[in-house]
Amino acid sequence: MNFLIARGLLIPFLGTSLGAALVFFMKRELNVKLQNMLSGFAAGVMVAASVWSLLIPSMEMVSDRGKLAFIPAAVGFCVGMIFLLILDKVVPHMHLDESQEGPKTSLQKTTMMVLAVTLHNIPEGMAVGILYAGWDSGSAQITEAGALTLALGIAIQNFPEGAIISMPLHSKGLSKAKSCWYGILSGIVEPVAGLLTILLASHVISILPYFLSFAAGAMIFVVVEELVPEMSEGEHSNLGTIMFMIGFVLMMILDVALG
Repeated sequence: MNFLIARGLLIPFLGTSLGAALVFFMKRELNVKLQNMLSGFAAGVMVAASVWSLLIPSMEMVSDRGKLAFIPAAVGFCVGMIFLLILDKVVPHMHLDESQEGPKTSLQKTTMMVLAVTLHNIPEGMAVGILYAGWDSGSAQITEAGALTLALGIAIQNFPEGAIISMPLHSKGLSKAKSCWYGILSGIVEPVAGLLTILLASHVISILPYFLSFAAGAMIFVVVEELVPEMSEGEHSNLGTIMFMIGFVLMMILDVALG
């Protein structure tokens, strides 16, 4: 693996780690409105990344199929969402509102909260990995700048997500150091998922369009299942919607200007 790919895989993890470190500088609990804003921003970035960085390149790679160019994007997208749905059902985890999903378990609440964010991070790592795999394979539709742009975009949205996991952990009694450490651990799955995706994709380059849309479907599942409900919690507010708009536009600008 060359330096550029290794750097790209680690950038999102760095965003999560820096965000988790905010626990050392902020109050004991996240304000509900701030949580809505952070979740809305993350959702906007992920939706834009799914469209511009994954679904559109997926269709462009099979543009020679004419009107049937949508097939890899549609199939991969659905499979990606189903894959995350299955993970959501088989992995015990807890959301910020303390609602539990998955099989019954004796795991501590803090552990299940970390598992919930870890599930968020799997498709993000896969998305970065598949773009770097496409670039490394010589695909004309995917550039190193485009892959780097996605990595930077995800790192930006991971920054508030790191705080979203470390701050509630601290509010439940964990020390700031442990809360930060658990936040960092929740992000380690991203470079791991990215590396595994690269290793797998290198053997099946012919179905790369399906991999791209698969990652998009997995990311959209996280947006619909987790982030949208979180940005709407508490009293009715448009703050989450406004931050969704900002996150979406920011990622779109990054992808078009840099990719």
